Amino acid sequence: MKYTVITGSSSGIGYETALAFASRNKNVILVARREAQLKALKNEILNMNADLDVVIRTADLSESEQVHDLYESLKEYEIETWINNAGFGNSAPVAEQAVKKIEKMLRVNVEALTTLSTLYTHDYSGKEGTQLINVSSDLGYRIVPNAVSFAATKFYVSAFTEGLAQELRDLDSPMKVKLLAPAMTETEFVKTARELDEFSYSDNVQKYHTAKEMAHFMLELYDSEKTVGKVNSESYEFELMDPIFPYTSKRTAK
Repeated sequence: MKYTVITGSSSGIGYETALAFASRNKNVILVARREAQLKALKNEILNMNADLDVVIRTADLSESEQVHDLYESLKEYEIETWINNAGFGNSAPVAEQAVKKIEKMLRVNVEALTTLSTLYTHDYSGKEGTQLINVSSDLGYRIVPNAVSFAATKFYVSAFTEGLAQELRDLDSPMKVKLLAPAMTETEFVKTARELDEFSYSDNVQKYHTAKEMAHFMLELYDSEKTVGKVNSESYEFELMDPIFPYTSKRTAK
């Protein structure tokens, strides 16, 4: 049996991505902090297809030890696809941002993603049919006021993932590495970033996608031979493309 791991699957893009992969008869491993939401998602998947295996793992990815424990706990499973979706944002000028929150954001958005990507690459880069998909952001390619630190974490995710994809290509690795870069998406993101109790996208945002739409884009990326699946910040069209950042291949370097 093969499995798809999805971190941050208790809500938003992760939740809908789990449903999307389950709709393709993929066994899934659901990872998040909130066990109740994971159990609700598991029930929803099993109501859709009782033959699937749905595994729950609760983990706080801002804790380095839990990141390693999570990966070790999945050694018994054959993981066909690993999706690093977990992450959160911050909305404040750097001079006013809460240091503790930023430190936690760095651990989740950068450290945990890098650790899990590295561990998965160690074990699966030589296996045909495997994929690693990391979720970045439109702000992984541009910077806006009040989101400088968040954008910086996503610039890292974009550069790391694009670089890893091309590095493995140089090594003729069969594993595919891809990057999904959403723009504004209707999730809990804004509430967390701005520390709000409620937020209405329809009342406050001119253009956005639903989490279900982004999960559909995730499947498009999964099916494609392209490395980057990015929402155009102007048109809001979803575009599949080759890596954006410059990379000097060992095959062409002098």
